[in-house]
Amino acid sequence: MGAPGFANGLAEAHPWLFAHSPLFVPAATLRQMGQVVAAVEAAARLPRYRQAVLPWASPLAHADFGPAGVLMGYDFHLTEAGPKLIEVNTNAGGAFLNSLLARAQRTCCASAGVAADTPSHADFQARVAAMFREEWRRQGRSGPLRRVAILDDLPEAQPLFPEFRLAQALLASQGIETLIGDPRDLEFDGTEVRLQGVPVDLVYNRLVDFALEEVSHQVLRRAYEAGRLVVTPNPHNYAVFADKRNLTLLSDPERLRGLGLEPASVGVLQSVVPQTVLVTPQNAAALWTDRRRWFFKPARGHASKAAYRGDKLTRRVWDEIQRAPYVAQAFAPPSVRRLQHQGEAVELKVDVRLYTYAGQVLLAAARLYRGQTTNLRTPGGGFAPVLVVADDAR
Repeated sequence: MGAPGFANGLAEAHPWLFAHSPLFVPAATLRQMGQVVAAVEAAARLPRYRQAVLPWASPLAHADFGPAGVLMGYDFHLTEAGPKLIEVNTNAGGAFLNSLLARAQRTCCASAGVAADTPSHADFQARVAAMFREEWRRQGRSGPLRRVAILDDLPEAQPLFPEFRLAQALLASQGIETLIGDPRDLEFDGTEVRLQGVPVDLVYNRLVDFALEEVSHQVLRRAYEAGRLVVTPNPHNYAVFADKRNLTLLSDPERLRGLGLEPASVGVLQSVVPQTVLVTPQNAAALWTDRRRWFFKPARGHASKAAYRGDKLTRRVWDEIQRAPYVAQAFAPPSVRRLQHQGEAVELKVDVRLYTYAGQVLLAAARLYRGQTTNLRTPGGGFAPVLVVADDAR
């Protein structure tokens, strides 16, 4: 960072940001997860697939301005039956933090027959800068990408604000000036977008208002809708990839074949995406009766908020679920990582995230946690580097 005290401040403010242990994953498992990413991306390119998912989205999301969406997150549970794709996210946090964490682990573990599943630090920097420049070109822009704005509501109050600073430093090292700001501070005169008094070319969007519907985001919405500002990830990216209702298609082999997905990709998704259905008045009684086998998620949820294991549901929460767009996903239990924390043996749940761009995996990372859903509040838990175990390792 080149900022004295940054590391100490990070450790004090986020004591459980980084886990005390890595996660070891067989190379074959990571290859299978990469095939899932490719299969989802292949489905998302199909015109009939887009025709099926876009009716769930806001009208703003129907227009495709070109960007593919930076730093997508594909989240998996590692079950006894193999990896299971739990969800896809378009504002996946943690990539910059995990790149540095893996860099440190590489030094420690290089002689142990395993390796962090991440590019070198220099390679990661170059690939991230290239990704943002590619988004600039995908929206038909020519000339150099001069200035990026990382936008979130009250960014300094966000739990991952340190990551915004890491992203800012990385892009600056690659010749791209980067600002961190709040969308309320944007100015748009119909032609140019300005933040902190200077023009902005591209927004790295970290908002969870995926359709840009909130009043405080209307300047950003107007500039995006007019095509005057490159926004990534954008409402179209979210609609095509991350709306939880899309999982009802990705988990339905018959429907995928009908949409034109090639058989190999259908087979990949059939084995990895748990059955997912919309919660409707017609199936609500059956889902409640059989609730122990389901996990319930809001259709446009994020960060595991308002997501519930069926066996933990109360009647009150169930009534709320039926009044909102929800999906029910067949419960795929996470694996468990056994480790030592403060001298005691503990068991933490695990999920694995692949950070990707345009179908290419940039790096893998894990999260260790306790509770129903992932979090960064578990002593001994947090982000963990993924160390790859070779196929022929004993």
